[in-house]
Amino acid sequence: MALERLGEALRSIPPLQSSLLLLLCLLTAIHLGKLLLQQRRRQGQRRAPPGPFPWPLIGNAAQLGSAPHLSFARLASTYGAVFQIRLGRWPVVVLNGERAIRQALIRQGAAFAGRPPFPSFQLVSGGLSLAFGVVGGAEAGGGGAPPALGRGTGVRPGRRGDSASLGGSPLKWRCPDTIAAGKNPSAVKAGPKERRNRSVRGEPRERRCRRGYPNVQAKMQEEVDRIVGRDRLPCAEDQPHLPYIMAFLYESMRFSSFVPVTIPHATTTNTFIMGYLIPKDTVIFVNQWSVNHDPAKWSNPEDFDPTRFLDDNGFINKDLTSSVMIFSVGKRRCIGEELSKMQLFLFTSILVHQCNFTANPNEDPKMDFIYGLTIKPKPFTLNVTLRDTMDLLDQAVQRLQAEKAANENQLSANT
Repeated sequence: MALERLGEALRSIPPLQSSLLLLLCLLTAIHLGKLLLQQRRRQGQRRAPPGPFPWPLIGNAAQLGSAPHLSFARLASTYGAVFQIRLGRWPVVVLNGERAIRQALIRQGAAFAGRPPFPSFQLVSGGLSLAFGVVGGAEAGGGGAPPALGRGTGVRPGRRGDSASLGGSPLKWRCPDTIAAGKNPSAVKAGPKERRNRSVRGEPRERRCRRGYPNVQAKMQEEVDRIVGRDRLPCAEDQPHLPYIMAFLYESMRFSSFVPVTIPHATTTNTFIMGYLIPKDTVIFVNQWSVNHDPAKWSNPEDFDPTRFLDDNGFINKDLTSSVMIFSVGKRRCIGEELSKMQLFLFTSILVHQCNFTANPNEDPKMDFIYGLTIKPKPFTLNVTLRDTMDLLDQAVQRLQAEKAANENQLSANT
């Protein structure tokens, strides 16, 4: 009966009014559907990043093992480039891959420029450390760390023995003197018979790559001999003319990723990254290793190949070198990046100019390491022989000692 009455009532409505009622119902349904869709999208955007189940008290610490950067990469293959773990009482969001890291540290640099309130961070320089502390109004969304060297401050190498400018202050490069005198005193102080052949225990990753890839070492020596010659040591002004050595350095940094995870960041405000809500004061880990070993960017990333950084004309491919992430990016980028690269160039070019490195045939040439803030190679031995005499190194040491004595005499006279 009720349905019959409803049908009679609808038939009694004039056709025009019936069409208007149908249109009104349709518009109402569309509006409600739109509101529901927007609400669902907002709920999706506010979801927390996924991640593995955290155990009571320890969280996910047991899952990280002795090489957390490798564990982060494995977890990223399951949960995505942005995921969340818990270390003790601290919730931690881990960023993997170039897209997520650059979106956070560059596009939202101020929001990710903080440091977590770890007690250990407060012990470094009384909590006033530039690297470990909150500086330059980062919490307020501005300032952050000073710009990287070579940009705002600028490192401008001059000619051999000249001064360079570092933030307006003079900086003496004195590259041959510094390398010869201060960094391998045992080689400088050794007697004539000891200087020719020496066994060295432990070394930076760059030197391990030289002794483990003899063809690479030979190409480096050929280039430095051709450009620099044998009558002087390499210096800063030679860097633009030694592309293979620079390619070796960039490949060493990429391959080793000796700073696999940056100093932890913290968010300074509520923010979003790739659709996930990241609350204020969340601890952020940045997995630089995932960028340097991304197979989508680097062909055969586990192979050591300096030529990947050279173009068809044998020059450095600057687009690829800028993709190597070892000094972080954004407001917390290492301010010593350009200076560090210059030091690496000077050390490496002078070592290959003066020495030959050969592996110990009795040792398995594994690239084992000890994990810390940086990756350190485990102890091993290799053989280092001089290619020529020690004359150039001795002359560099003598010049440095004479300059040091002159500076001390001038200081004494002024006081």
